[in-house]
Amino acid sequence: MNTTPSYRTDRGFTLVEIVVVIVILGIISVVAFSVRGVASRSEATACDADARTLETAADVYLTKEQAAVPPAMGASANRYELFLIDAGLLVQVSTKHDLNENGAVTTTGNPCW
Repeated sequence: MNTTPSYRTDRGFTLVEIVVVIVILGIISVVAFSVRGVASRSEATACDADARTLETAADVYLTKEQAAVPPAMGASANRYELFLIDAGLLVQVSTKHDLNENGAVTTTGNPCW
């Protein structure tokens, strides 16, 4: 019969293992913050592009037809955008901006920034 006690050699984490885990967590947090910043910048860029698209569509129509104001279609807040959609210059109504009677773009109640 063996009377010597058996001891476990793995009693916890070594200092090297703990440092490796801390470094990995630090890298993950830096990447997560970087991605979040890219997402917010891309949202602002998309919003600016939406405003430029409306301005360009209105300018194209006004220049092509030599008109001072774009015609309205209906009585809704999107009446000028709806006309530009009907004319084939826009694909859909903007949810962030409106086009006014002068062909200028205004921000709606749902701002981009």
